[in-house]
Amino acid sequence: MTVAVRRTVGAVAATALLCAGAVACGGGSGASGTKSASGTGGHQAASQAVTAAYKKTAEAGSAKVTMTMRTPSSLGAGTMKLSGTMGWNPTVMDMTMKGSGAAAGGMELPGTVRMVMQDDVMYVDGGAAAARETDGKRWMKLDLAGLGGQAGGLGSMDQDPARQIAVLLDSPNLKHLGSATLDGERTEHYKGRLTVEEMMKSNDSLKVLGADERGRLLKSVEQAGIKDYDTELWVNKDDLPVRLDVTMGSSQGPVEMSERFSDYGAAVRAEIPPAGQTFDLMKSFGRLDRLGKGGLQG
Repeated sequence: MTVAVRRTVGAVAATALLCAGAVACGGGSGASGTKSASGTGGHQAASQAVTAAYKKTAEAGSAKVTMTMRTPSSLGAGTMKLSGTMGWNPTVMDMTMKGSGAAAGGMELPGTVRMVMQDDVMYVDGGAAAARETDGKRWMKLDLAGLGGQAGGLGSMDQDPARQIAVLLDSPNLKHLGSATLDGERTEHYKGRLTVEEMMKSNDSLKVLGADERGRLLKSVEQAGIKDYDTELWVNKDDLPVRLDVTMGSSQGPVEMSERFSDYGAAVRAEIPPAGQTFDLMKSFGRLDRLGKGGLQG
């Protein structure tokens, strides 16, 4: 694989991993709501409302999703827009991606990049540039479960909105910001912030790590400049999320993700590409740190 193509598929793969695990460092533990309910009356009411949203979202199981991700120019990704269908528990998705982030550095990429995920394995269509260098195999295969282990035990790198809501419930400053109308629908707006340390404490998937391992992971996150996580949630009258924003503050600038949800319960049919059309990206690269280092530190 040539250097140019390695950079091309690496950029796409790094973007795909960001999309799959934008909040992987904070994959929530579940929505007990007991910790945050002990605060003020307003705090308790916000916790109860967000807990209801968590339960309804977990029950829904799938939805149509549109997502916009923005990363600092220093990370080389720019702006990415995604749309498609997604299911959770287990995670399955069929999304398309386009935008300046997908074409960072003038790399030869398809105008629209398709990403399919099932059973913790993501497939990314690298287009003609990838196919020319891999005997016609244009689909990059990424085993996210295995990658999570290489990345320091981050656990399942899923994009489950119920988990993201559970993370919000762990925020000690969760609050209700009032009502807002989104796409003609009345919603209630909530917001909370967690530091990196608070996020790690709330993450069940990190509890398998020993004290030394957790310390090294925290140090690596801090070295990446990640400081805190802001989560904002807009919930409709049916207690279902209409919009969910996550912003990770870093020394290089914010990494922002905004998701819009509709058609809860929509069928998700991830058509996995034939084995003859795929190549294992991790085997091709050999080591995780050869993939867009700056973009995989979250």
